[in-house]
Amino acid sequence: MKKWFFLCAPRGWARWLRRDTAVAWMFLAPSVVGFAVFYLIPFAMGVMYSFMSSSSGGRIADLSNYRELLSSYSFRKAAYNTFYFSVVSVPLMLALSLGLALLLNRQIYFRKWLRTSYVLPLVVPVASVIIIWQMIFDWNGALNYVFSWFGIDRLDWMKTNAARNVVIAVYLWKNVGYNVILFLAGLQQIPKDYYETAQLEGAGRLRQFFGITLVYLTTTTFFVVIMSIINSFKVFRETYLLAGDYPHDSIYMLQHYMNNMFVSLDIQKLTAAAVLMVCGILTVVLGMFGLERRYRQFME
Repeated sequence: MKKWFFLCAPRGWARWLRRDTAVAWMFLAPSVVGFAVFYLIPFAMGVMYSFMSSSSGGRIADLSNYRELLSSYSFRKAAYNTFYFSVVSVPLMLALSLGLALLLNRQIYFRKWLRTSYVLPLVVPVASVIIIWQMIFDWNGALNYVFSWFGIDRLDWMKTNAARNVVIAVYLWKNVGYNVILFLAGLQQIPKDYYETAQLEGAGRLRQFFGITLVYLTTTTFFVVIMSIINSFKVFRETYLLAGDYPHDSIYMLQHYMNNMFVSLDIQKLTAAAVLMVCGILTVVLGMFGLERRYRQFME
C-alpha cells in the first residue's frame, strides 16, 4: 500500500514524505539510542547474567539460579509482600482517586485549593516528607501521643504488621494526585447532554454512574490501573526511607531483596530476581490489555 501510494502520488509529495520521515527519525534517534543504552542493553545483559554461574568468566548454569531463587525463603517472602501490596493498594488507589475526582468535578467550595493540595505530593521531594511520616508513626510520635489521650496503648508501627498499612498510606498519599488529574480530565470530556437525557428518562445517580461515567472513563481507568500497578512495584524508595535496609517482614519487598543482593554482589540472584519481576509486571500488564479489549468488544 505504501509503495502504491508513492507510485501514484505526485513526485513532489513523495520527496516531501521521504524527507519528513528522515527528519522524524533524526529527532527520534537520540531517544532511541538513550533508551537502548540505558534500558534495553543493560536488561539484555542482566538476562544473560541470570543464566551464568558467575558474573566474570562464568559458564552457563541453565536454570539453576532461578531454582535457587525460588527455593529461597527471603525471595518468596518478598514476592508475596509485593504481590499483596499491589492487590490491596491498587483497588484502594482506584476507588480513592475516582471518588476525589468526582467530588472535585462538582461545584464545591475551595475546589481550586483542593486540586492544588492533591498535586503537591508530586512536586515535594519524598525524602523531605518522609521525616514528617516518621514523626507521626514513631514510637514516641504524634499518633501514639494522640492515642494516649484516649487510653489506647502505644503501637510500634514500623516494627509490627501495622507497617504494611503505613506504607500503603504513604503510597496512596504520594500517587493519588496524579490519578485524580487523569480522572478529572476524563470526566470533563463527557458531554453534559448525556446526563440530562438520562435524568429525563428517569435514570438515577447510580444508573448514570455505571451507564455513562464508567463507560466513558474506560480508557482513563485502564491507564490509571496500569500506572498504579507499576508504581506499586516501585514503592521501595518510601519503604527504605521509612524502615531502612531490613524492615519488618510485612514490608520486605522485592526491591529490598535485590538491593541486598547488590550489596553482597550476588549478581546472579539479583538479575534473576529482576527478570522474574519484569516477567510478572509484563504478565499483569498484558492481562489488563486483554481484559480491556474484551470489555470494549462487550460494550460494542
